[in-house]
Amino acid sequence: MENAHTKTVEEVLAYFGVNESTGLSLEQVKKLKEKWGSNELPAEEGKTLLELVIEQFEDLLVRILLLAACISFVLAWFEEGEETITAFVEPFVILLILVANAIVGVWQERNAENAIEALKEYEPEMGKVYRQDRKSVQRIKARDIVPGDIVEVAVGDKVPAITSIKSTTLRVDQSILTGESVSVIKHTDPVPDPRAVNQDKKNMLFSGTNIAAGKAMGVVIATGVNTEIGKIRDEMVATEQERTPLQQKLDEFGEQLSKVISLICIAVWIINIGHFNDPVHGGSWIRGAIYYFKIAVALAVAAIPEGLPAVITTCLALGTRRMAKKNAIVRSLPSVETLGCTSVICSDKTGTLTTNQMSVCRMFVLDRVEGDSCSLNEFTVTGSTYAPMGEVHKDDKLIKCSQYDGLVELATICALCNDSSLDYNEAKGVYEKVGEATETALTCLVEKMNVFDTDLNGLSRIERANACNSVIKQLMKKEFTLEFSRDRKSMSVYCTPNKPSRTSMSKMFVKGAPEGVIDRCTHVRVGNAKIPLTLGIKQKIMSVIREWGTGRDTLRCLALATHDNPPRKEEMNLEDSSNFINYETNLTFVGCVGMLDPPRIEVASSIKLCKQAGIRVIMITGDNKGTAVAICRRIGIFVEDEDVSTKAFTGREFDELSLAAQRDACHHARCFARVEPSHKSKIVEFLQSFDEITAMTGDGVNDAPALKKAEIGIAMGSGTAVAKTASEMVLADDNFSTIVAAVEEGRAIYNNMKQFIRYLISSNVGEVVCIFLTAALGFPEALIPVQLLWVNLVTDGLPATALGFNPPDLDIMNKPPRNPKEPLISGWLFFRYLAIGCYVGAATVGAAAWWFIAADGGPRVTFYQLSHFLQCKEDNPDFSGVDCVVFESPYPMTMALSVLVTIEMCNALNSLSENQSLMRMPPWENIWLVGAICLSMSLHFLILYVEPLPIIFQITPLNVTQWLMVLKISLPVILLDETLKYVARNYLEP
Repeated sequence: MENAHTKTVEEVLAYFGVNESTGLSLEQVKKLKEKWGSNELPAEEGKTLLELVIEQFEDLLVRILLLAACISFVLAWFEEGEETITAFVEPFVILLILVANAIVGVWQERNAENAIEALKEYEPEMGKVYRQDRKSVQRIKARDIVPGDIVEVAVGDKVPAITSIKSTTLRVDQSILTGESVSVIKHTDPVPDPRAVNQDKKNMLFSGTNIAAGKAMGVVIATGVNTEIGKIRDEMVATEQERTPLQQKLDEFGEQLSKVISLICIAVWIINIGHFNDPVHGGSWIRGAIYYFKIAVALAVAAIPEGLPAVITTCLALGTRRMAKKNAIVRSLPSVETLGCTSVICSDKTGTLTTNQMSVCRMFVLDRVEGDSCSLNEFTVTGSTYAPMGEVHKDDKLIKCSQYDGLVELATICALCNDSSLDYNEAKGVYEKVGEATETALTCLVEKMNVFDTDLNGLSRIERANACNSVIKQLMKKEFTLEFSRDRKSMSVYCTPNKPSRTSMSKMFVKGAPEGVIDRCTHVRVGNAKIPLTLGIKQKIMSVIREWGTGRDTLRCLALATHDNPPRKEEMNLEDSSNFINYETNLTFVGCVGMLDPPRIEVASSIKLCKQAGIRVIMITGDNKGTAVAICRRIGIFVEDEDVSTKAFTGREFDELSLAAQRDACHHARCFARVEPSHKSKIVEFLQSFDEITAMTGDGVNDAPALKKAEIGIAMGSGTAVAKTASEMVLADDNFSTIVAAVEEGRAIYNNMKQFIRYLISSNVGEVVCIFLTAALGFPEALIPVQLLWVNLVTDGLPATALGFNPPDLDIMNKPPRNPKEPLISGWLFFRYLAIGCYVGAATVGAAAWWFIAADGGPRVTFYQLSHFLQCKEDNPDFSGVDCVVFESPYPMTMALSVLVTIEMCNALNSLSENQSLMRMPPWENIWLVGAICLSMSLHFLILYVEPLPIIFQITPLNVTQWLMVLKISLPVILLDETLKYVARNYLEP
């Protein structure tokens, strides 16, 4: 039913053809169920486990590794002799890596699907309906409710479907859908505006919301996927999960690397076609082809940084631990890095930028009245939470409230015309509200005022919570309450003295909207005197209230009054709420309080930090525009006198703009008020079209689609399960400053990640150069796949992980967000790491060649003999006096592997800083790196000197002379990189 909120209940009943007194017939129920389906959200058909597993192998690098493993496995079957067992190590390790990566990927995707399933927790099990088959209300399964059903809801119930209210005395908590922090009073009158937002549809009950007080009857107008929660579910299903900037960069890198690997492997195989018939292969062209095919496979293994996924995951996991200590719980590992390039933070107001703890900050009572004019005693109150400690100031001076008769009476009204209390949560160590937020603010005010000078020393925190309120409640007894109603915009309590006397009489205490209460006042209280209210006095009071309500603070004001001579309670008809206004007349105005949801103390400095870091902060709230703009000014999103006409919009104003104007608004705006969930999603889409990286906060079910759509969805710790499962990060303390701290951590993580990615890639370039050189020069293998896997996964992996502990730059939040399209390696850096890689490859091959040509105890062959070793046989005169077995010695491989490992440890030291010299940033700046280097070298000694590991890795122990040569060949890489850093610092950096 379109625009049901604009229709009367009679029109809704007529639309569905339902009898108001009897409900739907069974025949009608059957037809309506066939038309609209069951009142439930359809189960999400997620991908099967097999589909998720297959998806993990769609990456080109992964496919190349998988192909290399399969080929290695097949070739291992044809190995003979001692190499048979070791040949199976390589494919087994590669498969192990691939399986581990697949498990992590599947686990992360499974988490994403849970968000849609979590919506089902808001579906009630049962509902109460009136139908023709029974004369009274009956309980049925909520899934069987259909549009047109007449339903009944009462306090504690969960609304089973969207309902047009037929009769009501109802308060509803609909925060999960609208984000409103206080329960909403409902009524039965149509809302004529067809474009009203959900917050303004006061005649509608929304599926999944909770009844906070009262009871009501209504007509169901929508069920299942046609409800607001159903629409949210459809939007979440339609939202495709985007890959993070890091994932995109790694995908691009993987694609480029895959193409390069394929070309090099083919090139190595082709340039050796002439050697396929060499004697060492027994003259068999096929055996020669297979041998060089194995070298090509080794090249593929060398070129792929197998340890990179594990190191990235470890670095991100360490980042999540550091963030958790700052109250940011990260649910998705890749999002840790994405935080580092966040350019826009879209933040909710209530509870994130503000405390979500209503606090009275100003109040006044009358001081003097002279004729038609008066003066006021205005006070300010400190404290921005529910903690009962605070001070009352007048003209910036601390005062004792007991010295002002007007304040004593004001505190009495606040304490008695109130159903809330304070509670101290020992587990959390904070004071919390019990009841409505507005009333709790008044309870807290009474504690701060302490009008009877109660001795508060020695009280426990639990006793302190309501100490001053308890003193006032001992003086008078609350007989009954006249609940709030729309027509009079006030509520009152009828109280009698606990110790009756001639001077003490029954009283009514009233609080409500200032206009409504003051219109029913005939007198004002000045000290202990009761003075007639004149037009001039009324205008003065209202002008101050208007100033408070529309000024910088945009306070929510409540007028407080008494009825000194109320009717006797026996004469009052409490059954009919329409009579309540008649009892709240001839009132005496006592004073006024102004309250607000105050900004968190640390938010202003965090906003300033965001501006320094080039991050735009946008407030998106369901609150009204005036309040939103006022808070923006207080916390620094807007400066004090800034023109906000093109920078602050309501949801309706935004909808009325053309598409081009909406784009422009999203480009410049910093405040959106009175918005619905659809607005949040639309704003995210526009921001993404500008290539902005958006962080979006939210806590309700209504926020879930936008949280899922944004690059970084941030749920509140106090939020709904749906919001949390749709998000990448959860704020344990609901604090905006935690987001800023997480962004800073994300930037530091990315900087460190760049260092270890470049470190690993330069290592792999070296390995590729090594294998390519040995193949091109015709040398024996310097490194085999199992050794390359060991280096890539273990000896390189440990220092790479330790690079994640590099200290962040001091000016990290003084730079603009990095461009997510910025390549990991480009230009000068590409040349630099190519140069380092070429040295690594040449040094590794050179170490193996040194043993063959120049080492003491080596065969001392010529360069020609080494480069033509495949032609070695007894009757070949070129190899006279050479034992062909020496070309299968483990020593050259050991020299090559030792140089590779040592040179990579030197490279790790080079990676402490991108451009700073080791003289400026010594190794002990990152003690974890020093430890990782020591551990990596220890592991290398382990495989060299502890049996049977040398057999598996086909190496042998080295002597002191050989180790000295390893150091001579390895250490120059530090000088080379220092030279390149010097060039970068002095000639290339801006």
